[in-house]
Amino acid sequence: MGLAANTPSLINKNMPVSSTHAIKVMVVDDSAVVRGLVSRWVGEESGMEIVARHANGLKAVEDVGASQPDIIILDVEMPVMDGLEALPQLLRGKPGVKIIMASTLTQRNAEISMKALSLGATDYIPKPDSNSGITTSASFRTDLIARIRSLGGARRAPMSRIGAAARVQPGAGAKVAVTKPAITPKLRSFSAVAPRLLVVGSSTGGPQALAKLFAVIGPKIGNVPVLVTQHMPATFTAILAKHLGDASGRPAREAEHREVLAPGQIYVAPGGYHMRLKPAVNGASIALDQGPEINFCRPAVDPLFESAAQIYRSGLLATILTGMGSDGSNGGRAIAAAGGAVIVQDEETSVVWGMPGAAAAAGICSAILPLEQIGPKINSLLR
Repeated sequence: MGLAANTPSLINKNMPVSSTHAIKVMVVDDSAVVRGLVSRWVGEESGMEIVARHANGLKAVEDVGASQPDIIILDVEMPVMDGLEALPQLLRGKPGVKIIMASTLTQRNAEISMKALSLGATDYIPKPDSNSGITTSASFRTDLIARIRSLGGARRAPMSRIGAAARVQPGAGAKVAVTKPAITPKLRSFSAVAPRLLVVGSSTGGPQALAKLFAVIGPKIGNVPVLVTQHMPATFTAILAKHLGDASGRPAREAEHREVLAPGQIYVAPGGYHMRLKPAVNGASIALDQGPEINFCRPAVDPLFESAAQIYRSGLLATILTGMGSDGSNGGRAIAAAGGAVIVQDEETSVVWGMPGAAAAAGICSAILPLEQIGPKINSLLR
């Protein structure tokens, strides 16, 4: 497209006029094609606008204070200053900005993106490995716009009436003051049976939340298998498993087809595969498949939750962490119906209160807790 960077003439005249209500987006990528396409895509969406675009991290760092973006799409590999080096400076220059790391799906870039998440990036998105791939990839455009809208909406949305009211477990006796009438979701009692399996589902913001959770529950999960479905592409999930192993001090890896669950082991659904459970002589075994996407995802949380509920019933404990969409709520219904328990992350500590919010609204939860309280609660239940 031959577009230069960092000049006012680059901003499409057909883009929406700047508005305090629009989600303000900065694009940082050394490819003029990527900058041009993303700018066009954003400009065609209502409620979004491009406020800046730059060819390297240094230009973005110098401009972030002036342009005041809400969302930054940040490439990993760039000349002058790459995305990882620019990340902390952008966060200092615009506290609260949401940064989406963008990279092609190489092992190195996946490692860098995961490190960026640990350093404060909000999300990541895999890019097609060529400009022609980006030009023709409808899924990349759809995914990127959905992430911008979800993260941009999360920064503005006031705490929902459900989120404001429901942080109290049944019988806790505490009261939460709210400034407006609140809808308290129905909370279920926890199972009287000690959990024999822990399943966890997450999406946007999940890698950071999972690392914090597993650092707390690591010492207590020696007697139960733990299965994790995080919305992630292939390459990333193996790296996530390693990080969870480091955080928990427990063996962790991508799940393998037909392996029998073992206590104290953390199994992560591989990117591109749904992970389900099937009955086995000594408990359950893992079944992986590349069937159609469920809730627009593969892996999806619902297949894991639904299949685990059929086997473990009241001995199943599930946790739904931050993420956009509603994946996990149908599986959570199956768990609740079978007598198991569901804990969800509250709105204030979630990057996006989509998945946990959907479960809370469905009335299937036994607790709605801040992230820092979920680990201690799980530990107390594992006893």
